Amino acid sequence: MTSVHEDLLTIGAFAARARLSAKALRLYDRLGLLAPAYVDESSGYRYYRADQAERARLVALLRQLDMPLAVIAGVVGAEGAEAARLLAAYWADVEARLAEQRTLVEYLRGRLSGRSDEMYGKFTVETVDVPARVVLTESRHMLANELPAWLGASQSRLEAAARECGGVAGAPFVIYHAEVSMESDGPAEVCVPVTDEAAARAWAARHGRPRETGVRVEPAARLAYTRITKAQVAYPQILAAFEAVAQWLAREGLEMAGPSREIYFADWVTAGPEDPVCDVAFPVRER
Repeated sequence: MTSVHEDLLTIGAFAARARLSAKALRLYDRLGLLAPAYVDESSGYRYYRADQAERARLVALLRQLDMPLAVIAGVVGAEGAEAARLLAAYWADVEARLAEQRTLVEYLRGRLSGRSDEMYGKFTVETVDVPARVVLTESRHMLANELPAWLGASQSRLEAAARECGGVAGAPFVIYHAEVSMESDGPAEVCVPVTDEAAARAWAARHGRPRETGVRVEPAARLAYTRITKAQVAYPQILAAFEAVAQWLAREGLEMAGPSREIYFADWVTAGPEDPVCDVAFPVRER
């Protein structure tokens, strides 16, 4: 190493100053989080500046939060207030996820301990016959964390389009053609009933399928459903509603005749946590 690099620290000396191991520093280099100031081409030895110690310690602390590498890179590369904002945003997401997981754990504890009557008995299940309807639809494959934002945006787009098709003719609903979770991406389909089939088909022809949009006739069906509040719509609370309907079907000698759905009959924005807003439903038939 030439004299121009005499102010640099060997990896061992720098590790001691940063209170980290040389192994950790090599890992941070490999992950692109903390590159040495200089690497000797002949020996491969790494050298660091003394002022890199603060960044090294910050990376180590952020990794203890299980922060993704891309987020760590953003935080350590940002200035003061912006770095703090990125950290706060990440931790808010973590706390929201932990709150959801705590609720899921309670749900699973009840399910595994056999408290089915306690969990599902609060749901009243009824049946209703619904006629065939012309619906504007938008479908998409997505994971559970993408679902809430997409549902609201999709419903707004379709309700705006419905004004060209004689207006909205019933409560919007979401059909789950396959499971939507953090491991399964559906698809889900938002449906908005309209009154004018000819106008709906003309609208679909003009707009093509930029977001998998279209028009179809949803067949007549008998639905078994339970009504839930806005608070109960949140995942995983809503799982108990689906399970309650499924158990009721088994007791009544009925079977599912199609994919599950959520029917949103109330204004989501103005509804309070305890206001009924949604029917969790399955098409059913006799066994």
